[in-house]
Amino acid sequence: MSLPSFKLLRPRSMEEAVGYLAKHAGELQVLAGGTDLIPSMKQRLFSPPFVMDIRGIEDMQGIHVVPGVGVEIGALTPLSAIEDSEFIRRNYRVLHDAAMTVASPILRNMGTVGGNICLDTRCLWYNQSLQWRRSCGFCIKKDGDLCHVAPGGTRCWAVFSGDTPPALLCLGADLEIVGPKGFRRVLLKDFYTSLGDAHLKLDPNEMLTRVFLPEASSGWKGSYQKLRIRGSIDYPLAGVAVAFKKNGGPVEAARVAITAVNPAPLLVPGAEHAMIGKQIDEHVATVVGELAAKTGKPLTTSALTPEYRREMVRVFAKRAVLAAAKTS
Repeated sequence: MSLPSFKLLRPRSMEEAVGYLAKHAGELQVLAGGTDLIPSMKQRLFSPPFVMDIRGIEDMQGIHVVPGVGVEIGALTPLSAIEDSEFIRRNYRVLHDAAMTVASPILRNMGTVGGNICLDTRCLWYNQSLQWRRSCGFCIKKDGDLCHVAPGGTRCWAVFSGDTPPALLCLGADLEIVGPKGFRRVLLKDFYTSLGDAHLKLDPNEMLTRVFLPEASSGWKGSYQKLRIRGSIDYPLAGVAVAFKKNGGPVEAARVAITAVNPAPLLVPGAEHAMIGKQIDEHVATVVGELAAKTGKPLTTSALTPEYRREMVRVFAKRAVLAAAKTS
């Protein structure tokens, strides 16, 4: 499959990029690593007149520690840099674990943390070639008015499958977004809509620039567990991130998040209450698993059955809790 025609824009500063966003709003796609956008353009899921390659903006790259505040991660930082960072592994373990499971080493060298956060939602009927989608009459998310996942429904159930966002949710991350009106900050948990066809609260003339990790979640124990058919390359078909604060005694603070079983990554309600004030054991891990399984709403968006994926959320949540307790 070949790429559609487009004009390539290459800003060298945020100011120049914002100018392009303002001028071409609604007609422009932002290219970071390109590991998701380029295949999607070949599938004709996107055919933008303009593609803006932002890789030349140095201010959007790197991991920077801000004493007393936390960590700033540029949206263009490769996932491999997070995987290789000893600081991230030591202080934000769940993010390290999640980053190292994304795709394959080659794709992690190209893919960025910002791209993983803004990853497009997908399902069996959307993630196909133009010819295949045309034969099915298209779908609500692209070119049609029918949902093949929930026939008769008016809502898109395409699933979000990023690995790092559930880890970032557990760490209480927030985002910096830039547009013609300037910069704004938003909590990651408020960035997603839970709608498959308009899944981000991001205007057409805005882009993600930085991710912030608070110092308050530094040193939390953490783990990320992921279900996929192959041990590399594949998106998660279910993923669970767990992070909690524990200094010898009972759990002091905790969060659990899931991915790949809903149109957005989600924090698991009640999971923190099931863990705070307790020592981690099989019973606590089992309770968290039950809560995670209730939060996940997998539908027929992948080759595996919804029932199996929901059960794997339960299993992986339990595993993640027990694995996190063993991390140093």
